[in-house]
Amino acid sequence: MSTTTEVAELGRRVRERLADRHPHETPGDLRTLPGGHSGLTYSLTAGAVSYVVKAVPPGQRAVGRNDVLRQARILRALAGSPVPVPAVVAVDETEPAWFAMEFVDGEAVEPVLDEHGPEPALCRTRMLALADVLRDLHRTAVPSDPEPLTPAAELARWSHTMRAVPPELRPGAEELLSTLAAHIPDGTAPTLTHGDFRLGNVLCRGERPTAVVDWEIWGYGDPRIDLAWFLLFTDHRNFPRLGRPVPGLPTEEELLTAYLDGRPEPPALDWFRALARTKMAAIMGHNLRRHREGKHHDPDQERLPPTIAAMIRTAGDILAQRSRRAQRSRRSPRP
Repeated sequence: MSTTTEVAELGRRVRERLADRHPHETPGDLRTLPGGHSGLTYSLTAGAVSYVVKAVPPGQRAVGRNDVLRQARILRALAGSPVPVPAVVAVDETEPAWFAMEFVDGEAVEPVLDEHGPEPALCRTRMLALADVLRDLHRTAVPSDPEPLTPAAELARWSHTMRAVPPELRPGAEELLSTLAAHIPDGTAPTLTHGDFRLGNVLCRGERPTAVVDWEIWGYGDPRIDLAWFLLFTDHRNFPRLGRPVPGLPTEEELLTAYLDGRPEPPALDWFRALARTKMAAIMGHNLRRHREGKHHDPDQERLPPTIAAMIRTAGDILAQRSRRAQRSRRSPRP
């Protein structure tokens, strides 16, 4: 079956399921929608109403990065919560599985990485608003009682990704991974986590966040995983040779204060800051490897090697500074 035929068959299935919602209108054809990193994403309109459809690629099952049904479950669980998400309107578990959700108007821009974006003052307001959304997310009950993802398990996940990258693209990575593994902090009470929470994954209209999207790696784990990742995107210098300066963005301290809302800073946050940089370096290295193997063509990927190396060094520096502070604290006489 050709790709065109497969898309046409998926479109037929979607239109049949949406027919009851539009008795006097015929939903249109599926159109490929760029964005997201799992499954296939399409848009579809029925009269004045638009939808987004996420589907498992033909011939594959809803597992791993293609598990769009898992994404549908968390979106349904968050419906009516303080966390804004698109409403799921239809789910079809017949292989290849798919689900349809409302199209939410808005823009998702990562200020320090995207070349064109809103005015810096608007980006600042949006980032501060997202600190409240992240706090709400971490206070939201999970839809079931999954096995918590511990800091050790999170490190293992990204260590596996890093080690799949050719060694020449990740100088110093093994030493960094060993240092992280030797200083794994105690876990905290697990919460619902997004896994990639940042301004680039939140649709905004004006100053207001309208929908948190891209739930491919949501989980139940340590909230510091989300928090440290979110803080990473406040400063272009966290992305050497790749980020661009955006004056007026909140500092890490400002975002952290907004998120904590009067609570004390969680312990060992520096370890999670180092892990966030390790995770980013691993993702960049994975994307660069796929580009060089011809699996994902993007000439801009060739700019990444210096950035990957710098992020690995920075993560090591954070851990070294944390270790020196701990040693000074142990040497200080008690009052």
